[in-house]
Amino acid sequence: MSRVRKLVLPLVVFALLVVAWEVAVPLLAIQPIVLPPPSGIARTMVSTAGPIAFHAKATLITTLIGFGAAVGLGLLLGFAIGASATVHDALYPLLVGFNSIPKAAVVPLLVMWFGIGTVPAVLTAFLLAFFPVAVNVAVGLATLESELRDVLRVLGASRWQIFRKVGVPRTMPLFFASLKVAVSSAFVGSVISETVASNAGIGYLMAVAASDFNTRLAFGGLFVLAAMGVVLYGVFAVIERRMTAWAYAE
Repeated sequence: MSRVRKLVLPLVVFALLVVAWEVAVPLLAIQPIVLPPPSGIARTMVSTAGPIAFHAKATLITTLIGFGAAVGLGLLLGFAIGASATVHDALYPLLVGFNSIPKAAVVPLLVMWFGIGTVPAVLTAFLLAFFPVAVNVAVGLATLESELRDVLRVLGASRWQIFRKVGVPRTMPLFFASLKVAVSSAFVGSVISETVASNAGIGYLMAVAASDFNTRLAFGGLFVLAAMGVVLYGVFAVIERRMTAWAYAE
């Protein structure tokens, strides 16, 4: 019953917001070029379904490639930082400093290095998704209680056995939580790059729509991005519950 409620309640709230939006636009005499009603956005999305699907596919591919690379490298670096105090002291400050750089400022450099196209979008998605994964994995491993380590060593467990049998399972809840944040960040990275350095993708589509003052198409791109983000978030939430059910109380 709780699962049905978690699915139905957001849909009900979304439906109410859409109805309120639809009523508010004519009631407040808002110009459609400023804020189109949901019905107008829906009609535009239907009439341009082909181009929207093409650009959505491009954004999804670049996002998943960048996200996958971020997960792989984030896991490796997170485990290294969490398992070794030396690596932590050497790399963690650099990681924090690099994450402080606005990624939009990096896009022009990526364009100069790799040209306009898919590569800057993939790299920007990677850069935004990498930090949450690496930090959460490192924190999960580094916060393993010292008393537990000592007990396991007394019982004869090697450092590798402690890492594999205790450290990795302990890290999994934080890792899966970071995936839900990282996939949203990856979408942001792809769209940022597509708006200035690509000829395909939802970001590019929205930039073209904005230049033509096609507000309905721009909102349609936002809805598509939101839908893809929610679906991927839901996928990782399901995987998280199945893989780390032991870590959650009912």
